[in-house]
Amino acid sequence: MSTGSQAVALTFDDGPYPEYTPNILDLLHTNGVKATFCVVGKQVQTYPDLVRRIVAEGHTLCNHTWRHDLTLATLGEGAIRDDLAATNRAIHEAVPQAKIGYFRAPGGNFDAALVKIASSMGMTSLYWHVDTRDWEYSKYPQGQAMANNVVSQVKQHSRPGSIILAHDKLKPDTVIAFETLLPWLKQQYTLIALPPDGKLPRP
Repeated sequence: MSTGSQAVALTFDDGPYPEYTPNILDLLHTNGVKATFCVVGKQVQTYPDLVRRIVAEGHTLCNHTWRHDLTLATLGEGAIRDDLAATNRAIHEAVPQAKIGYFRAPGGNFDAALVKIASSMGMTSLYWHVDTRDWEYSKYPQGQAMANNVVSQVKQHSRPGSIILAHDKLKPDTVIAFETLLPWLKQQYTLIALPPDGKLPRP
């Protein structure tokens, strides 16, 4: 999967969180960059104002399930539909006019049935090319080492059309890393938010 063009798309998963999502939004605004936020239903319900800000500032939304259940694909179809529908309801309670064109399985744990269910609910399943690995604290301790690794992963692996995975959940090092990365990415690529309706152009 790619953006369908030469442009690169940033995606931020697992939020919103009041400690970090505003910092990411501030950085994006300062750099004139739009992104895609894969939001978790429980967080949306708790922090609807942050979802409203995400949409108001021109970013795209993606359904990242109700509670980030890594085993979602193993549940029955009814339970999966209920989970995705609950997340969409929470988003629409916060932003009634919001378009939700994408679904991202927690941990990237997609299977064919999950992709089909999401599609039947009007959502394109969203994978990624570049993993910042900002979640891998067992290998890179919190602090500058993690921030440096995030920068390295993005610079090493990004290509035209890349979709980049990062997180806005309890990730201070991600914020630090993107202070460096956003200017660099802007020099190298056109950065876009994915089309809100989930219709990616064919490459």
